[in-house]
Amino acid sequence: MEAGEAAGAVLFLLAAAVSLLAAVSTGALDFTYLVTVVGEGSSTSPGSGGGAWWREAWVGARSRAVAPALQVGVWACMVMSVMLVVEATYNSAVSVAARLVGWRPEWRFKWEPLGGGAGAGDEEKGEAAAAAAYPMVMVQIPMYNELEVYKLSIGAVCGLKWPKERLIIQVLDDSTDAFIKNLVELECEDWASKGLNIKYATRSGRKGFKAGALKKGMEWDYAKQCEYVAIFDADFHPEPDFLLRTVPFLMHNQNVALVQARWVFVNDRVSLLTRIQRTFLDYHFKAEQEAGSATFAFFSFNGTAGVWRTEAINDAGGWKDRTTVEDMDLAVRATLKGWKFIYLGDLRVKSELPSTYKAYCRQQFRWSCGGANLFRKMIWDVLVAKKVSSLKKIYMLYSFFLVRRVVAPAVAFILYNVIIPVSVMIPELFLPIWGVAYIPTALLIVTAIRNPENLHTVPLWILFESVMSMHRLRAAVAGLLQLQEFNQWIVTKKVGNNAFDENNETPLLQKSRKRVNLPEIGLSVFLIFCASYNLVFHGKNSFYINLYLQGLAFFLLGLNCVGTLPDHCCF
Repeated sequence: MEAGEAAGAVLFLLAAAVSLLAAVSTGALDFTYLVTVVGEGSSTSPGSGGGAWWREAWVGARSRAVAPALQVGVWACMVMSVMLVVEATYNSAVSVAARLVGWRPEWRFKWEPLGGGAGAGDEEKGEAAAAAAYPMVMVQIPMYNELEVYKLSIGAVCGLKWPKERLIIQVLDDSTDAFIKNLVELECEDWASKGLNIKYATRSGRKGFKAGALKKGMEWDYAKQCEYVAIFDADFHPEPDFLLRTVPFLMHNQNVALVQARWVFVNDRVSLLTRIQRTFLDYHFKAEQEAGSATFAFFSFNGTAGVWRTEAINDAGGWKDRTTVEDMDLAVRATLKGWKFIYLGDLRVKSELPSTYKAYCRQQFRWSCGGANLFRKMIWDVLVAKKVSSLKKIYMLYSFFLVRRVVAPAVAFILYNVIIPVSVMIPELFLPIWGVAYIPTALLIVTAIRNPENLHTVPLWILFESVMSMHRLRAAVAGLLQLQEFNQWIVTKKVGNNAFDENNETPLLQKSRKRVNLPEIGLSVFLIFCASYNLVFHGKNSFYINLYLQGLAFFLLGLNCVGTLPDHCCF
C-alpha cells in the first residue's frame, strides 16, 4: 500500500465522519418516524370528510400498501444520498487540500525537461537537441465525417514541438462520406509535402467504432516502433508544448502508463447549454480527476488529450470494443495490471462542447451506459486482481463504479423526480428533512467550492441535471442489464470554426425547428400536476416551488429551448 492510497483512505473516512457529525450536531438524523399512521394520513387527505366509499378505500390502500412500498424506496434513496454526499465531500476535500498545499505530480513522479529547454518551450533548443534524446511518439487522430473540424485538429497536431524524425501523425479516418474522406486525405498530403511524417489510414468497415479504429491503427508496422501514443479527438487542439510537458513523465517513471491533460472549451459561453456543461465537466476534472490522481494514481482516461505508453496498452490487452467507453475500459484494465496514471490539471487542451441538446443527450447516454456496462463486466476482474491493493479495489468498485455510475443517476432521478413529487399526494409518506434538504445543500456547497467561477450558473445547472438524470438512469439501466441499446455509438456532431469564433454569441435559449422530446414533456406535465396539487392541498410539506421549477426545466428542454442551432446541425 502506497502513502497516497493510505492518505486517500484516511481522507475518505474523515469525509464520512464529518458528514455524520454535522448531521448529528444539527439534529438532522431522525429515524424515529418511518411511516405515518393511517389515521393521521386520512385526516390530512383533501376532501376526506365526504365519506365516499372509494375515497376511504383509497386511503386504506394508500396507508397499508402504497405508502409502505414507497417508504422502502425513500430509505433506499436516503442511503444512496449519504453515499453520494460522502463521495462528493471526499473528492472536493482531496482536491482543495492538494491546491492548498500546492501539490503537483512532480512531488510523486519524476519529471525532467527534454533538450534542456523543453519546459520553457524553446523551439530552437528543442530542434538542436540530439534526436536520440526524444523517443518515438505517434499521435492518433480518430475521426468520422468531421468536415467542420478536420483541418483544425490536423493543423494543431502538426504544430506540436517534437523532432520530425521522431514523430508520426496518424489520421484514422472512418468517414463514410467520400467527399469528406477526399478532403481529409488531401489535407494529410499537404502536410506531408511540408516534411511531416503523417499517415492517412482507413479501413473497410467501422467495426468497433473508435476502439476498432485505434486498435487497427496500432497494427501498422510504423506504430509498433513508437514507445508512446498520444490521442486527440477531431475537435481537440493541443498547444505546441503538449508532448514536451507530458512525455517526460512517461520516460522517467516506468510504472506510469498514462498522462492525462485537462479539457477547456472554446464554446463554453455561446449558450446556456454549453455553460451548464462546463460546470459539470469542471467539477469532473477539478475534483474527481485530481482526487484520483493525487491518492490512488487512478482515474478514467477521458478518451482524448492524453499520452499512453505503448507497452501498457499491449499489457492491458489493447483496445476493446465491448463497451461504448473504450477509454475507461482500457484504463481499468491497465490499472489492474499495476500501471499508474498522472493527471496534469495545469495542462489544458482546447475542445468543443456539444452545441445541441440532442447531441449532448446522446453523448451522456453513451458515457453513462458504457460506464455501467463496464462495471458489470469488470467486477470479478477487480476482485481477483493481484497487482492492486485492497484499498484501490474498494476505491474502484465503490467510488469509481458504484457511486458515480449507478448511485448518482439513480438517486437524482428516483428521489427528486418521482418520490418527492408523489409524496405530496401520499401524506403517510415520511421524508426526512436531512435527506431532502440538508444533503442537496451539502452537495451544492461541495460542488461550488471547486467551481466558484461558475457559481452564477449553479441553480440552472441543478435544474438541468434533474432532467439529465432521466437520461443517465435509463442509460445506466441499459448498461447494467445489457438492453438492446447498450452498445449504440453515435458520433457527437461538431460545429468547428463557429465554435472557435469568440464573437459567435447566441441567445441563451433558442428553440429548435424540429419535433419535441416527448419523455421530457410527459415528466413536465407530471411535475407541474404534483406542484399544483401541493399548492392547492397543503400537506405536511410544501415542495411546489421546486416542483414547478423542475417541471419548467423539463418543459423547456422538451421543446429544445436550449443550445445553439446552426443550420448545418439542426435536429
